[in-house]
Amino acid sequence: MNAHGQALDRLGQAVVGGRYAAGAAIPPEPLLGDELGVSRTVVREAVKSLAAKGLLVTGPKLGTRVLPQDNWNWFDPDVVRWKGKTDIGQEFLRDLQELRAVLEPAAVRLAAQRATAADISAIEAAYADMKAAINEGGDCVSHDLRFHQGLLHASHNRMVAQMGKALGALLRTSFEISTSRANGPASSLRMHRAVLDAVIAGDGTGAERASLLLISGAGQDIEAVLGSRRTRPSASAGACAGATPMERRLTSPP
Repeated sequence: MNAHGQALDRLGQAVVGGRYAAGAAIPPEPLLGDELGVSRTVVREAVKSLAAKGLLVTGPKLGTRVLPQDNWNWFDPDVVRWKGKTDIGQEFLRDLQELRAVLEPAAVRLAAQRATAADISAIEAAYADMKAAINEGGDCVSHDLRFHQGLLHASHNRMVAQMGKALGALLRTSFEISTSRANGPASSLRMHRAVLDAVIAGDGTGAERASLLLISGAGQDIEAVLGSRRTRPSASAGACAGATPMERRLTSPP
């Protein structure tokens, strides 16, 4: 990562992490440059980038101030990543779950009507990789993300597909938390399979229903993770909490 990327990452994480409250002025360029170990020019470019993401506003006599969170671009992968590294609050997770419940079931209904053989093959491959990662150890989050984005793509609605790309960082953050629950990923495999089977069968109603159950299950896993910790979680690595060999035999779908 170059000097600009490092400065942007550190300053962005400081803002999203709450070091500077909404409405507060951030330090002037010379002080930030000394703190970050970069030139004023690099600081200026980092501030411009954060302003473009909706985190900061600059102006004459105003200085550079932090904007309220409602102004932040929550579809920006950097903003979501910085949030994932700090304190992920219940409101953030609630908003994400509600967004999923609005978008995904409708998208899988369309996928059941429009998915091509190539779409099904790609989603099947993502499911198989996710199952292998859960049972054998590995990054099941990346495969889970491929599975869901494959379903959105299979809707063959260009706007829904674009939303899938924008949602990528948000979904990853959700999956990293929900899959950290012991045996949560293993128990969710059947729900993933039910969504896929309904899409393959062309059953739009069944696919929509199965998608809602899957999202609800993820919400319950997130609530369990939140309830088991004294501090709110930050997003973790992609490795998923797996099942014991006996639990794999009992819960693993075909």
